[in-house]
Amino acid sequence: YLEHLKCEVTYVRNFTDVDDKIIRRANDLGENPLSLSNRYCQEYLVDMADLQCLPPTYQPRVSDHMEQIKDMITQIINNDCAYVVEGDVFFAVEKSPNYGRLSGQRLENNRAGERVAVDSRKRNPADFALWKAAKAGEPSWDSPWGPGRPGWHIECSAMSAHYLSSKFDIHGGGIDLIFPHHENEIAQSCAACQDSNVSYWMHNGHVTNNNEKMSKSLGNFFTIRQITERYHPLALRHFLISAHYRSPLNYSVLQLDSASDAVFYIYQTLQDCEVALSPFQEHGKTARINPAAEDCINKLRDEFHARMSDDLNTSHILTGAFQDALKFINSSLNMLKKKQPKQQQLSLIESLRKIENEVKEVLRILGLLPPGAYSEVLQQLKDKALKRAELTEEDVLQLIEERAAARKNKDFSKSDQIRADLTRKGIALMDMGKETIWRPCVLVEQEQEAPPAEKEKKPAATGEEQKA
Repeated sequence: YLEHLKCEVTYVRNFTDVDDKIIRRANDLGENPLSLSNRYCQEYLVDMADLQCLPPTYQPRVSDHMEQIKDMITQIINNDCAYVVEGDVFFAVEKSPNYGRLSGQRLENNRAGERVAVDSRKRNPADFALWKAAKAGEPSWDSPWGPGRPGWHIECSAMSAHYLSSKFDIHGGGIDLIFPHHENEIAQSCAACQDSNVSYWMHNGHVTNNNEKMSKSLGNFFTIRQITERYHPLALRHFLISAHYRSPLNYSVLQLDSASDAVFYIYQTLQDCEVALSPFQEHGKTARINPAAEDCINKLRDEFHARMSDDLNTSHILTGAFQDALKFINSSLNMLKKKQPKQQQLSLIESLRKIENEVKEVLRILGLLPPGAYSEVLQQLKDKALKRAELTEEDVLQLIEERAAARKNKDFSKSDQIRADLTRKGIALMDMGKETIWRPCVLVEQEQEAPPAEKEKKPAATGEEQKA
């Protein structure tokens, strides 16, 4: 959206490829921690590509930026905001007068020792590690304070300063990172450079399961690939933007079914429009669009920009004026099939072109425009629906034939039962004249089970930060 507004965007997404959890996991597997991290980083990139997330300008990893990290720690020490104890370097929180300004937490209210034992070497229990002295069985790098590795917080400050300078516009991340992670980032960044500043903090809510945060510790989470085994990645993307990014989003099969149905309707409408306009490629380009179409375009454009400019409020953005635009396309396609004066037809053709382009632009900005032909993604959506229904296309076509035979024999009870049984499995039958076609639909009765929750506890090898 920032690029759509003609902003010059430098987007940085960093990977934490060395930390306590990764080291423990690698030791359990007898694998090099950086090798393990690299494997997970590559898998993460595959998932992001499937969800049509734009690649960042820079994608730094901690292991490649040790010099920048050590330089920042040195600057903090030189500014008398950190101290060295037996090869460890701790940030002195009391040196940060505005500590707690992001989260609203007061330093004196922090109760140390509730989750982990307090290190007695710290001057203040709230002080945090900038550098950790090397331990047996852990990767380490040389430093002025002895071999070791960086603490979690410092890596983010060092890499963002390296790629974006000490002042940048937007810093993102999960809502659970506000304290202490982002609070510590602010403190150490300002200690290294007093002009350091982030203009806007954007914290996303969590996807929940039965209104409880998905987490590895609870074992109640699903991987992206478990979902995309049964649902198209664009349906998952549609689901994820159906709530404001700051709000929690509760995972449910019904929500994903609804998202899948919504994207099928969008792409089917655009496919029908593309096919209908193909014979008129050179017609109507000089004609004026009709007033109803102009009104539809203006409302779609105004509503889209108003909502996106309101803190990227994507909730309900594909309802309202967007749905009105799709309805306009479908009703106009019906009119196009009827005989009408030439000038009126040319105006209708140009109106359809303009509205189609506006709808596609909204989808492009939201990352919901398919990379290939609409027919391809429509078939993929149908294939996913068949998989959820545990049917093959041959099964459905056989049932369509049985229903046609039952109707011919006036056995309407049987024909209705076939249609109802398929609808309960997410398959809708549509009679188009003498032909019956099928398409995916939202299940009438939600008897599906969600994909099994991931049981294996895996490390988060990728950083949770997103910075722009």
